[in-house]
Amino acid sequence: MKKITVVLSCLLFALQVFAQNYTPSPDNLKAREWFGNAKFGLFIHWGPFSIPGSGEWVMQVRNISVKNYTNLKDFFNPIEFNAAEWVSMAKNAGMKYITLITRHHDGFSMWDTKFSDFNIMNTPYHKDIVKMLADECHKQGVGLFFYYSLLDWRRDDYSYWTGNTGHGTGRTVHGRWEDYIQFMKNQLTELLTNYGEIAGIWFDGYWDQLDNDNHDNPKPRVDWHFRELYDLIHKLQPKCLVGNNHHITPLPGEDFQMFEKDLPGNNTTGFGGASVSALPLETCETMNNSWGYNITDVSYKSVRTLVHYIVNAAAHNANFLLNVGPMPSGKIQMEFQDTLRAMGKWMKLYGETVYGTRGNIIPPQEWGVVTVKDKLIYAHLLKRTGSNYIFIPGVQQKITSAVLLNDKRTLKFKQQPEGVFIYTEGITWDDIDTIVQLQ
Repeated sequence: MKKITVVLSCLLFALQVFAQNYTPSPDNLKAREWFGNAKFGLFIHWGPFSIPGSGEWVMQVRNISVKNYTNLKDFFNPIEFNAAEWVSMAKNAGMKYITLITRHHDGFSMWDTKFSDFNIMNTPYHKDIVKMLADECHKQGVGLFFYYSLLDWRRDDYSYWTGNTGHGTGRTVHGRWEDYIQFMKNQLTELLTNYGEIAGIWFDGYWDQLDNDNHDNPKPRVDWHFRELYDLIHKLQPKCLVGNNHHITPLPGEDFQMFEKDLPGNNTTGFGGASVSALPLETCETMNNSWGYNITDVSYKSVRTLVHYIVNAAAHNANFLLNVGPMPSGKIQMEFQDTLRAMGKWMKLYGETVYGTRGNIIPPQEWGVVTVKDKLIYAHLLKRTGSNYIFIPGVQQKITSAVLLNDKRTLKFKQQPEGVFIYTEGITWDDIDTIVQLQ
């Protein structure tokens, strides 16, 4: 009897492992390759939370009740929103895709959904934001990802009593978790059925239900039914990539791994530290210190800082998703527009050293980082070291030339078994990124 029990236990475990397996379709694999080559995208945090001008977490931070927060929909009338201008702005900045907030933690849906009254059609604007942006992305050839919050500070059937946030919004009814899972399935079906080809779904909010008492191995307090959600997405659109901002090792069914405000493998913000997978990677960052519109946040990052971020991301084999938080009117503030315009100029000149490249060739050096594409090595000199040369370790392929891309000057070099010495004496250093191309 004991042997039979052991056999049955092993069989059950094997079935559980099998159920967790996920084999991406050929179309999905092609989409992953496209994503890995795209390198640069635009994140858009926008909704009724933009109205108070205090960021997207204002409902949680100020403990605004569901009843009072609902009033914001009567003031959300973004008459200056222009989908063509937004997509053109992203495209001119060198961005290959856009990730749009469709529903954030406040529960507001930016599209014509049949499963919630708290949506864009019940505002004075009364137009489907998601449809207008989707149509324009398809028209201009820009990929479109939908950010979708797993967390909801509004609904009774979300397990707010087991969550870590949303306790001050006045809810008292404990609804059925199964109803919330079905609600998400219904909304995801709308998003993946009514708006054409969607490049990916960007989930967020898993961390709200983590048992943080166990710091070494936190477990969720609820069953998110991820495989059901992920399988639904892949059934509706096999090419659609699934990512989840859960800050842990990717789960079965996920197609890319994202890192919030940090480079893969780093943890300077407290959101990082997860092991880096073999999936396509992405890191997201803000232009100031806020995701949603914040009227008092004027800590704008310089063009130099953001170019360094995208170059470092590429050197870590990751995409760079850069955020804007539009104003309630639908206008994107000029500080963001100016920065994106300047980044677009840089990408037109040097985008070849980022697009389609691969990273993790060598660790970051004192002088900068390296990206690689085909038979080309790009050394990004981001910092002067005081020496008249740089050393790139580990280069085994025979190098035939070294060219300074900034002015097309041929540079002297010496290749040794341990790597390549590039001599920089007398070169003109670029204020942002001095790039050496090795053939």
